[in-house]
Amino acid sequence: MSDTEIEIAVDDPTAPEADSPAVTSNRTVEVIVLLLLLALAVTLGYDNFRTGIGWDSTGPQAGYFPFYLSVILAAASLYGLAAAFFSRKETSKVFVTRAQARRVMAVFVPTFLFCLATQFLGLYVASFLLIAAFMRLVGKIALWKSLLTAFVFTAAMFVTFDIAFDVIMPKGPLEAAFGY
Repeated sequence: MSDTEIEIAVDDPTAPEADSPAVTSNRTVEVIVLLLLLALAVTLGYDNFRTGIGWDSTGPQAGYFPFYLSVILAAASLYGLAAAFFSRKETSKVFVTRAQARRVMAVFVPTFLFCLATQFLGLYVASFLLIAAFMRLVGKIALWKSLLTAFVFTAAMFVTFDIAFDVIMPKGPLEAAFGY
């Protein structure tokens, strides 16, 4: 056996369990997304109908093309809903298991909180907190390394955007205290 044929397999200790119970099926997620798209199409269609979907002396009114695009979106959503209800093969497929959903939420929730924190603390403080928390809690990296990396990255981001390129970024009370 040559060295190129040797395969090294390493188990991922953080991989989700294979026997984790299902949270939802493909069909359920598909129906929910199609209903949301249908609601969006109805909302856009109504708003563009209100704006005007006809022709006037200068050509099509403002809502003409968007209205018909929303009609196409609604028709596609209805077709997808009918196909989902009449299809039997999608019922048993698992969309996400509990362990997979937990891993997704471990990223989604802090990112959502980062977006909220940016509104009150500014981009740089929120970025510092997000990076430090991810490195420490998700990556299990030493606290001093997490804080140092978060500080260096946030400082580099501040120098790049605010000083070098003079880009307006969301600021918070800390930046205001330093006059930015």
